[in-house]
Amino acid sequence: MKVLTVIGNRPQFVKAAAVSGPLRAAHDEVLVHTGQHYDDELSTVFVEELGIPRPEIELGIHGGTNTAQTSRMLAAIEPLLADVRPDAVLVYGDTNSTLAGALAAAQAHVPVAHVEAGMRSFDRRMPEELNRVLTDHASDLLLCSTPTAVANLEAERVAGRIELVGDVMVDVAYAVQPRARERELPVDVPDGFVLATAHRAGNVDDPGRLRALVELLLAVPYPVVLPLHPRTRARLEAAGLLETVKRGVTVTAPLGYLDFTALLLRARAVLTDSGGVQKEAYLAGVPCVTLRDTTEWVETVDAGWNVLVDLDRDAALAALARAVPAERPDLYGDGRAGERVVAQLALIG
Repeated sequence: MKVLTVIGNRPQFVKAAAVSGPLRAAHDEVLVHTGQHYDDELSTVFVEELGIPRPEIELGIHGGTNTAQTSRMLAAIEPLLADVRPDAVLVYGDTNSTLAGALAAAQAHVPVAHVEAGMRSFDRRMPEELNRVLTDHASDLLLCSTPTAVANLEAERVAGRIELVGDVMVDVAYAVQPRARERELPVDVPDGFVLATAHRAGNVDDPGRLRALVELLLAVPYPVVLPLHPRTRARLEAAGLLETVKRGVTVTAPLGYLDFTALLLRARAVLTDSGGVQKEAYLAGVPCVTLRDTTEWVETVDAGWNVLVDLDRDAALAALARAVPAERPDLYGDGRAGERVVAQLALIG
């Protein structure tokens, strides 16, 4: 069979690392990069580090509002479907690229498979939540990471076939962590540091919340390393806050997956508003403090490894001071999710 895979951001490149190999061993894959994350450190570096096939098609679509960006992606993917004539379209996660790929395929009557289906924060203020809900209801094959995701989809009575395959991020973590543990850190930082990331529109686009984020980071009583997302850098510069952050935080350029994982494995804790980093922290055995008031990865909270604090400085500091839980349950599978995704794809139609 022929599968058209649509990716566009950092987590999707990482997930493709678990699936494209076994997929291409048994079928034909055409990999499309929308360009949603166009910084080289957020895209091309993952091709080089993780052995992902270089995308056959690059659309170069980035910038603009969510609506405008998704519209341009739809317009670009539609003729690709007619040209490539795939038997299925594979999408990952919850970005504009995910929704555009799924909607274009569904409208062309091409079966859609959604990896990481069923994840819910139940917060419709997040564009990602709307993207994942709409994608699930447009999909023919819903490939779930967790039993919670399965239950969410069953409660919504989606039309597609639901399958529990595990989390493809576990596959990648198992493969990469041994290399990352031996890797020299990309920045000179004292022991006991906290690794921070922030890029959500809800945190960085609003000036008041952006200032609260900066105040929170500067209040952390440990060294902080902040790989700075291009979006966040632009907002900090516009607000005149970038130099303020740099006076109290070690700021780096965006990092490749290996460098980021090397830092993550050595961090005392993670501060983040990223869904993917929450899960990466759990897989690395590092406590996470999430700068949101909701999460799609509820299992990490239930297990005691993740605390939701929004931008409450005192709550964040208290969470950072908590003891590490004694146990870390196996929540996301056995590292063979990519194989199960490919096996289910062969049955689509």
